[in-house]
Amino acid sequence: MQLTVKKIIDIIDAFAPFDLAEDWDNSGLQVGSLGWTIQKIMISLDVSMDVMEAAKAWGADLVLTHHPLQMKSEKSIDFAKMPGSAIALAAREKISILSVHTNLDKTINGLNDYFAKIIGVNCDEPLHGNTSQSIQSHDNNLQGIGRIGYLDYALSLQDLIAQIKKRLGLEFLRVTGDLNLQVKKIALCTGSGGSLIDSFLESSADVYITGDIKYHEARQVEIRHKGLIDVGHFASEIIVVDLLESCLAQTLSSSGYNIKIKGFKEEQDPFKTV
Repeated sequence: MQLTVKKIIDIIDAFAPFDLAEDWDNSGLQVGSLGWTIQKIMISLDVSMDVMEAAKAWGADLVLTHHPLQMKSEKSIDFAKMPGSAIALAAREKISILSVHTNLDKTINGLNDYFAKIIGVNCDEPLHGNTSQSIQSHDNNLQGIGRIGYLDYALSLQDLIAQIKKRLGLEFLRVTGDLNLQVKKIALCTGSGGSLIDSFLESSADVYITGDIKYHEARQVEIRHKGLIDVGHFASEIIVVDLLESCLAQTLSSSGYNIKIKGFKEEQDPFKTV
C-alpha cells in the first residue's frame, strides 16, 4: 500500500489528535503536498538545515518534527535563510515537513507522559486543563497541559535531582529550593513551563520539573518553599524522537505499510555550560 502525507496525518491524528493543539500553535503540515507519497520518514525535534540535508542525503520523503518550522506568518520568504532555505530544499526535493507539537504534548501517552515515565513519575491528572476550544469530543481526565503525579516513594529533592540526571543523561541541572525537601507529588511540563508556574503553586505538588524557567518565576517557587528543577527545554523534549519513532514503527507495521523510519541523532542543545 502507498502511504501519502494525508494518510500519515490521519494516522498521527489517531494517537495525537490535531484538534488538541493550542490555538497559538502551528501543528500539522508545514511544507509539501497531501498527495505526495512516503517511503522514508526522518524524525527530529527541530526543523534545521542539518536535518533537511540529512533527510535529502538519506532520501527521506517526510521530515516529522515536534517543533514547527515557524510559529507565526512570515512577511517574506528568503531562500538564503531559515525558514526559507528549508522550504526551498523541501520543495526542490519533494520532502514534506510535518510537525506534531502541542497535540503530542497534551495527548494521553504523549510527550509529557513519556517524559514522566522516564524520570519515574506516575501521572494521574493534567497540570493545567485543556484550553483548546475545539476539544469537546476528547473527554479524558488526563488530557491537558503538563502533568501531576507521584513518585513510587518519597525522595529528598537532592536524591530526585540525582535520579533525573541519571535517567536523562545530564551532568547539570538548575534547581531552586531546599535540597533536603521531601518530595512525593510532582508537577511537570516538557519544554517551556514558565507559564504554568501559577498552576504549580496552586497545586499540592512539592516540586515542578520543566525547562526555560526565568528568575522571577524561580523566586515565586522559593518564596512558597517548594522545589523547582529546570532540566532545560532541549533535554525535556529531545526524547520525542524516540517516542515518535516507536509509535510510528508499531502503527505503520500493524497497518501493513513497509516504511523506513530514522531518528536524526545529531541534534544538540544550543546551550552549553562552560
